[in-house]
Amino acid sequence: MRKEPGKLKWILGVLVLWRVALLAIAAYAISSLPFKPSFPYWETLLEPNGHPLFWSWGNFDGVHYLTIAMHGYSAQFTQAFFPLYPLAIRYTQTFVGNYLASGLLVSHAALVITLILFYKLIRLDWGQTTAKRTLIFLLLFPTAYSFVSVYTESLFLMMVFGSLFAARKKSWWIAGILGGLASATRIFGVFLLPALLIEWYVQRGKKTVFTFSELFLAVLPIFLSISGLVGYMYYLNKSFQDPLLFLHAQPVFGAGRSADKLILLYQVFWRYVKMIATVDPKTLVYYTVFLEAASGILFLVLSIIAFRRTRLSYAIFGILSYLLPTLTGTFSSMPRYVLVLFPCFIVLGKIKSPIFQRVWWVASAILLAVNTALFVRGYWVA
Repeated sequence: MRKEPGKLKWILGVLVLWRVALLAIAAYAISSLPFKPSFPYWETLLEPNGHPLFWSWGNFDGVHYLTIAMHGYSAQFTQAFFPLYPLAIRYTQTFVGNYLASGLLVSHAALVITLILFYKLIRLDWGQTTAKRTLIFLLLFPTAYSFVSVYTESLFLMMVFGSLFAARKKSWWIAGILGGLASATRIFGVFLLPALLIEWYVQRGKKTVFTFSELFLAVLPIFLSISGLVGYMYYLNKSFQDPLLFLHAQPVFGAGRSADKLILLYQVFWRYVKMIATVDPKTLVYYTVFLEAASGILFLVLSIIAFRRTRLSYAIFGILSYLLPTLTGTFSSMPRYVLVLFPCFIVLGKIKSPIFQRVWWVASAILLAVNTALFVRGYWVA
C-alpha cells in the first residue's frame, strides 16, 4: 500500500486527539458529578490506584476482569467472562507491576492495531476515504470509551480483523489461529467460523469439486476459530462440572437475561415498547432503555443493509453477533455490543452525504461525551 506511513500518521493523530478529548471529558465529569458506586469491589480494586482519572476506566466489568487476572475464576459467576483478556492482563502485569495499568495498556495497544487492521481491511474493497470515514464513525460512537477501558472490545476486534485480513490474503492457518483467540476473548468469536467458511468458498476459484481429503485439509485451519470456546468449555467442565457455565452465569448480572430459554427478537422489541411507555422519562433508567432500544433498531437495519453493501462473510458475522445477545430477552448492553458489528460501521462509512456525516458525528460525539462522563462516575450506560 502506497504512502502507508502517512496513513499510519493519520490514524495515530486521530486516535491521540480522540483519547485526549475523552480524558478532558472524564476530568470534567470527575470534578462535577458525584461518584455512584453501582458495581462491587471498586474500593479494593480501583480506588487504591490513585486519582479517579486513572482508575475510573476500570469501572463495571473491569473489576471482574481484574479479579480474574489476579485470582483466576475464584469468584462466583466470574466464569461469564472469557479468559484471554484477563490472561493478557496477568502476563502484562509481570512487566508493568500494576494490574489496572496492565489492563489499560492491553486495551490501548490493541486499539492501535485494531484501527490499523480495520483500515487495511476496508481498503481491500473500498477507497481510503471510506476507510477513514468508517474509523471516525467507530471512534465517535456513543460507547466507544469501551475501547480504552478495562473491557475486551479492542482486543477482540484486533483478533477479528486480523483473522479476516489473513483470510483475505489466503493465510488460512493464521486466520484460524487468530479466530481461536477471538473465541477465547468473547463468545462472538465463534461466528468467525461461518464467516471464514464463506470467505473460503468465495475465494475457492474455479474449482468446485473436491475429494473429501482435499476438502478436509482445505477447511481444517478454519475450524481452529472455535478452539478458544471449546478450550474454555473444557476448562469449565473440568473445574466446575458445567461446560456452559459462562451462559448459566449471565442472569446473575441482572438486566432480566434468560439463560434457560430462547426469546425471539419480536418479543424483545415488545418488551422495550412496554418499558418506554412505563418508565419515568426523567430518570437515567429511561435514558439507558432508550439507548438500548435505539441501538437494537438501528443496528438491525444496518445489519440487514450490510448484506448488500459489504462482503457476505462480514455480513454473516455481523447479523449473528447481533442476534445472539437478543436471544436472552434483552437489549441490555447492546449499545456496547454493537461496537463489534463492524459491517454496520462500513455501511455508515460508505454514505457519501456530507450533511448526514456531520449530523451523525455531532450527535454521536455529544452522546459519547455524556456516556463517558456517566461511565467514569459509576453510572450504568451499557
